[in-house]
Amino acid sequence: MTNDRGYLGVTPPISIAESTEREKEVTLTLMDELRRQGTFESDEEARTRELVLGRVSALVKKFVQKVGVMRGLSETSAVASGGKIFTFGSYRLGVHGPGSDIDTLCVVPKHVSRDDFFEVLEPMLREFDGATEVAGVPEAYVPIITASISGIPIDFLMARLALSSIPEDLSLQDDNLLRNIDERCVRSLGGSRVANEILRLVPNVQVFRDSLRCIKLWAQRRAIYSNVNGFFGGVAWAMLVARICQLYPNAIAGAIVSRFFIIMYQWSWPQPVLLKQIEEGPLQVKVWNPKLYPADRAHRMPIITPTYPAMCATHNVTASTQMITTEEFKRGADIVDKVIVGTAQWSELFLKHDFFHKYRYYLQIIASTGDADLQIKWSGTVESRIRQLVMKLEYVDSLILAHPFIKGFEQICHCVSEEEIRAVAQGEISETIAKRKKEDIQGQDGAGPVYTTTFYVGLAIEPKQPGAIGPRRLDISYPTTEFTKLVKMWEKFDESSMGIVVRNIKSSLLPNNVFDPGERQPKSAVKRSKGGKSSNTSPDMPSSKRPRTSSNPPMKDVPVKANENGTILALALAPVVETAGAFTPKGSSGIKSPQLPFGENVAVATGAQQ
Repeated sequence: MTNDRGYLGVTPPISIAESTEREKEVTLTLMDELRRQGTFESDEEARTRELVLGRVSALVKKFVQKVGVMRGLSETSAVASGGKIFTFGSYRLGVHGPGSDIDTLCVVPKHVSRDDFFEVLEPMLREFDGATEVAGVPEAYVPIITASISGIPIDFLMARLALSSIPEDLSLQDDNLLRNIDERCVRSLGGSRVANEILRLVPNVQVFRDSLRCIKLWAQRRAIYSNVNGFFGGVAWAMLVARICQLYPNAIAGAIVSRFFIIMYQWSWPQPVLLKQIEEGPLQVKVWNPKLYPADRAHRMPIITPTYPAMCATHNVTASTQMITTEEFKRGADIVDKVIVGTAQWSELFLKHDFFHKYRYYLQIIASTGDADLQIKWSGTVESRIRQLVMKLEYVDSLILAHPFIKGFEQICHCVSEEEIRAVAQGEISETIAKRKKEDIQGQDGAGPVYTTTFYVGLAIEPKQPGAIGPRRLDISYPTTEFTKLVKMWEKFDESSMGIVVRNIKSSLLPNNVFDPGERQPKSAVKRSKGGKSSNTSPDMPSSKRPRTSSNPPMKDVPVKANENGTILALALAPVVETAGAFTPKGSSGIKSPQLPFGENVAVATGAQQ
């Protein structure tokens, strides 16, 4: 789908050269490594997915037919009204892995309502052969039914078009289909329309898929794959890779991945990443436009969807997550540079993150309830608000960044008393409670399960200024108080059945469940060098060289109870001598910026984007 100037994208390519022999060699080793890492599903699983989708397609037609008859249509008219499924997300893009879900959009005619989706299709799914774990979430921002069919997880969305029937050859790329439908249907259609358009806008689909598999695995391993927590989600990563493919239309995966890291590290944010020029359309809806909308101007790393209405897929990015993502781009560029010259292996790119070794202090956010279904909704609500906590923490003096971890840690504890329930809700899980099983508490009065989901935010603290005397204090009571107030404003919040606790915790006191088996380093005291000065790494700054524990006095943890005012007392900070230098701003001395090969200019990628 080249434009009238003969190329894909909003600028000419940086290079139309074919890949070198060395780039072909490293592409082969990259694909071998991706296979070794288990990113491809088996032929058997692929066949199962196709069979399941065929059965789901027939079920959706049956659902539309059933509703049609309920609405008074004749049997013939009800059958003729059709109904069609479209996939989107990783499956549609062709980069799904073993066990990944299939995002499925059910497109239905105008006589089928959203209520029918939950009141008719959901019960039909419950009765469907091989279906388990069927759950509807009608109140979600994009209403959804989740299910597992023959072991394949599927997320169902619905879009109701202003058509009396859905033809078998329907294409969703026609903007006029968006006329006379509600906002939730526009949102539901968005995922499929964007995935289709991305595939239309890349010069070589297979090269795009191979490259995106690599970038997805890297982002997941480095813990920067999460839209809800302020990093990039799957669609954003796909659009970034697609843009690099446009800039190097004849390159293969190894070359695309190499250029990806260098260009993204050097990108002039908030210059947007666009796959094509933003277009107007038939609706009275907001199209991303930083010149018109202040909220759009505030987007730090805008990556814009290529379909109407154009939206920013990365509006959740904060100052902290931008800094972390940029550092990861640089790390990736350095490793791939070594892979190209033969001094490193691809496996080094995919090494696990060091989040739980990286900081001296963490915030622990604990969401708790006594009911498994309620816990899913409550913990999801808390997680969706953590980005707001991070943004408030960024305003705290002497805090360099607040680093949210991309997932929560779930636990079920079986408690026998009110005291135990309170302790677990505050993160205090004794060995006795941890070892107790469900059968151990059966029949006991006041006993029951406590479901907890714990989220973490790493705190990078400024080094102590030369000449400063005495311990420092970091006051984060305001951000944490405001955060607990915010989550309690959820309309379904119930003080008696839901707990929210925010507390600070020292790295040496992190629970074992955040580490892989054998990952936790043994705790040993670190001796100070003569003269009382510490080494040249700050215990408060992220550092790969810093020991996990130190001889500094322990910091007192101050839990915030759900039924109190939600404040955290100031942290007393141990003395710091020098900074480790991590997260140094771009362009500062001492950091050599990764460079494109001679003759390739990154400015080409942004120069013509207006």
